[in-house]
Amino acid sequence: MGLLSGIKKNVLVLGVVSFLTDVSSEMIFPILPVFLTVVLGVGKELIGLIEGIADSAASLLDIFAGYFSDKSGNRKKFVIAGYGLSSLSKLGIALASAWPAFLLFRGTERVGKSLRTSPRDALIAASTDKAVRGKAFGLHRAMDTLGAIVGPAIAYVILSALGSGEGAYRTVFYVALAPAFLAVLVIWFFVREPNAKTAPKAVTRLGFWQSLKLLSTGYKKFLGISCLFSLSYFSFALLIVRASEIGVAAQDILLVYILYNVVYAAFSVPLGRLSDRVGRKPVIAASFFLYGLVVLGFAFASSLLHVAMLFAVYGLFVAADESVNKAYISDITAEKQRGIALGAYNTAVGAVYLPASVVFGVLWASFGAVPAFCSAAAVAAIAGVAMVFYTK
Repeated sequence: MGLLSGIKKNVLVLGVVSFLTDVSSEMIFPILPVFLTVVLGVGKELIGLIEGIADSAASLLDIFAGYFSDKSGNRKKFVIAGYGLSSLSKLGIALASAWPAFLLFRGTERVGKSLRTSPRDALIAASTDKAVRGKAFGLHRAMDTLGAIVGPAIAYVILSALGSGEGAYRTVFYVALAPAFLAVLVIWFFVREPNAKTAPKAVTRLGFWQSLKLLSTGYKKFLGISCLFSLSYFSFALLIVRASEIGVAAQDILLVYILYNVVYAAFSVPLGRLSDRVGRKPVIAASFFLYGLVVLGFAFASSLLHVAMLFAVYGLFVAADESVNKAYISDITAEKQRGIALGAYNTAVGAVYLPASVVFGVLWASFGAVPAFCSAAAVAAIAGVAMVFYTK
């Protein structure tokens, strides 16, 4: 089976959109924690708060966007609105000069992500046959992650040329605006709603709570286990802070981040295809255990080599987590409920990100890195066991 066999135009176009958006986002966000700590003097507790709020905001509206996209039968307008809001928020980030403003615009940028994610994923699912759904989501994530390779590479060139002062960081923020707004234009002109056979019909008889109650028991079990796992899944920004604390320079953090995204992009499709063949459950359970090993490694890492290896393995985890989970949910829910099912998942696990990141940051600041990272690893392992024994 070829790489693009069974893949429809919508999946490819949405992959291009995600590529452009990630070029923009990943120019900014890998260096934002360093900018906040080094230039603005923000502490770990506030970094955990800012990124925890941002991660939670990224899922705040997912459940409602998913529900109303199911109800309206028009997912594209939600996708345009979400990407547009994120692009405007990045302009605010480029102009902000104090951490409360960064918090505001970082959160708003993530609200835009929340608005678009479930309708976009439902469009991908509706445009793809079940037999290749894992591959389709994996391909989308791979294209998304290619942007996360190109974006940091551009940022690295800019910082290498201009240094690591505030002016250099601001230049990166401004250059990142071009691909962000180009992505919105691509959606506007090239994304199409699925044809009448696969498009969701407007749902007028079921209210919001009724739609939630009709989600299957199997889905609800998976949602509960995912929320348990999310207690260990603190903000990625804190891994960057850990790398900086170990002594990895800002430019080297960008290179390590590129390595992480290379692995992420390279394995998204293979892991998606693996889940098409062997089932989603074993791949998801293995990813939980793998994440636990990664955070345990960060507890004891002491060099650039350690950090690079851990970020590479982290890329394997995310490749599975970002594609196979969505394919699993799409498999166990009907098309007319798929938006709200994906949205409820994103909202529920996102709601856990804020306390998880804040608590982790407080544990780290109060007791040190080893207890904080080991605690996260233990929770991830428990979630992996639950995935093995309590889902079908």
